Amino acid sequence: MPCQLRQLSIYPLPYLLGHNQWKHKLGGLEVYQISTFTKVWASLEGGPGNLGATFFEPSSIPNGYYMLGCYSQPNNQPLFGWVLVGKDNGTGTLTMPMDYTLVWSSESSTIKKDGNGYIWLPVAPERYRVVGHVVTNSPAKPALDKILCVRSDLTDSCERTALIWGVGGINVYGLRPTSRGTQALGVSVGTFVAEADGSQSSFSALSCLKNRDSNLSCMPNLNQIQALVQTYSPWIYLHPDEAYLPSSASWFFTNGALLYKQGNESNPLSIDPKGSNLPQGGSDDGTYWLDLPIDKSSKERVKKGDLQSSESYLHVKPMLGATFTDIALWIFYPFNGPARAKVELINIPLGKIGQHVGDWEHLTLRINNFSGKLWSVYFSEHSKGVWVNASELEYFQGGNKVVAYSSLHGHAFYPKPGLVLQGNTSLGIGIRNDTAKSKIMMNTGERYVVVSAEHLGTIIEPPWLNYTRKWGPKLGYNLADELKNIEKLLPGKLKDAFKRVVDGLPKEVLGEEGPTGPKMKNSWSGDEPV
Repeated sequence: MPCQLRQLSIYPLPYLLGHNQWKHKLGGLEVYQISTFTKVWASLEGGPGNLGATFFEPSSIPNGYYMLGCYSQPNNQPLFGWVLVGKDNGTGTLTMPMDYTLVWSSESSTIKKDGNGYIWLPVAPERYRVVGHVVTNSPAKPALDKILCVRSDLTDSCERTALIWGVGGINVYGLRPTSRGTQALGVSVGTFVAEADGSQSSFSALSCLKNRDSNLSCMPNLNQIQALVQTYSPWIYLHPDEAYLPSSASWFFTNGALLYKQGNESNPLSIDPKGSNLPQGGSDDGTYWLDLPIDKSSKERVKKGDLQSSESYLHVKPMLGATFTDIALWIFYPFNGPARAKVELINIPLGKIGQHVGDWEHLTLRINNFSGKLWSVYFSEHSKGVWVNASELEYFQGGNKVVAYSSLHGHAFYPKPGLVLQGNTSLGIGIRNDTAKSKIMMNTGERYVVVSAEHLGTIIEPPWLNYTRKWGPKLGYNLADELKNIEKLLPGKLKDAFKRVVDGLPKEVLGEEGPTGPKMKNSWSGDEPV
């Protein structure tokens, strides 16, 4: 029986996308996204949680379309996936394989399983590439027209993603394009790669698709962006003890933030509410930086931010060959508070360590352009972050809006409340990232500004977005002295372990460097770091 994608409460309003849903033309190849599957075979152990994995083939394929590969996912999560099927436009974009190679069989495996499974790699003819495997529950080779290969010029290189399943000499990974960003053309097919006994022959034979059509008509217009934001925009829980709240950039400027220039530090400039007098372009060369007001009372007031003025700043961009839309929601905090460490059972305030002026954090909504559905959310956690599937997220009051948790003082985002240690978690040593539900909340969809959407060509970027220098001064204290004061509180055997953890932390976490703005991050034009 076909297995339907798990029904969630995150389906968009019907008018979110004006183009033909589920179907896209990738410049010579027409693809259709399938999220209804027929189970082929399942292992019942191995992989994440030792719960096994299930292998599917797409079902209810429209007339004229053909399978490009099977789908697999771990059994420790609800069914939530898709694969692309393809249609030849009459110019030889697709063709049958010449043969199949058996990659792996479960016949000799002693794992718990639902019958026997066989994973096959199609053998592509010259000038064609394979973009997926065939899985069967019979030892007989699949029919040659079971799957089609794609003409090489419509494919792109790929790389492994997270482990789907692995046991007894077989490992199965997800696949994604090697190059990902606003200008990259690679398209995920939703398939996987199976590697048996350490052989990488399957991986070297597999590719992703390529969108050779530069037409971005599948990207949302401004009205559709607004509808998507209103449907999915996150609610952020700030920690109940949080003293350093977000604000708008304008509030930061109008409440005394100052622009400093190297060589003229005694004469800082007030900043226009829109940041119009900030230097534009150039590089982060240390010539300019921002800082808090000089007056002590004003400085302390600005540090605390102003939640009522806070805004989310949206960068809307094409991803994965424009088959997805990323909506990055950037949040500004005037000040990042001091960090705290956990060393086994000891909690230690780190004094000035972790403090810096001007803290930028973000969440990214990845929207499926085939359907308009929220597919996953990226939670930025200091220098890296994590993607979480929409099926595994928490939603505000059971609706469509994602819930995110901002860590105490550091403001990193997490999908769940609790403590996350950054450091050597096996030894219980690291920087604390504490999150919790509270009455201090930010509705990112209440006050937002689309600051950049290059595909529209009509968005005027605010001047502060193109300020490329630091939003805070460099280190204002002696890190070595601060660490010595902390190490005095630790037993001898823990001193070295703590020092190694601190040495491995990014400068942003330690407060050694003032941060740059959103447009200076690699994720602005690339994919999110994980």
